[in-house]
Amino acid sequence: MASTSTRDGTSTVPSLRSPGLWVALLAGAVVAVYAVATGGNDSSNSSVPKPAGTVSFSETSRNHVQGTVHYDHTPPAGGDHNPIWLNCGVYTQPVVDENAVHSLEHGAVWITYLPSLSNDQVATLRRTVQSHYGGGDRYVILSPYPGQPALVMATAWGNQLSVQSASDPRIAAFIEHFREGPQDLEHGAPCSGGVGKPSG
Repeated sequence: MASTSTRDGTSTVPSLRSPGLWVALLAGAVVAVYAVATGGNDSSNSSVPKPAGTVSFSETSRNHVQGTVHYDHTPPAGGDHNPIWLNCGVYTQPVVDENAVHSLEHGAVWITYLPSLSNDQVATLRRTVQSHYGGGDRYVILSPYPGQPALVMATAWGNQLSVQSASDPRIAAFIEHFREGPQDLEHGAPCSGGVGKPSG
């Protein structure tokens, strides 16, 4: 606590009854609460390493655009996107790329699979995704993706993993590492209140 000097050179400590002191203490408390609130939405687990086989690449363009975007990767892992993000959760039908990419910008992880994947494998993916939701906004999307190059793929902004089984433990590790993780370009931005009606 800072002290003040009197005219005779002696030092005094502010009284706890001083309004100025209480204002300073209150301001400090507000700052501390804000720091906790804004940081508390980070649901990633930094102790989980990036899983082996993850491919990383630069996605520098992130403009809001209307209409169809032609992406460099399938599924897309970043780039220009629709102004409205996709609500995170489980989808049983393909979703719109441009909305999903906006969710990636918000720190979401997108798990996709070929429509030919067996029902039991899809159920395994659903359990994995739902058990790794990040808070109320979830920050994980599951959907089929026709034409993708692998049976199952995990995508975050600028990062992608291809696997051949829904039981591959790297799927969960990818979610844990990248959900609101280091690639999150708009930390704290929502993954709800956008478009789409997930089934779970």
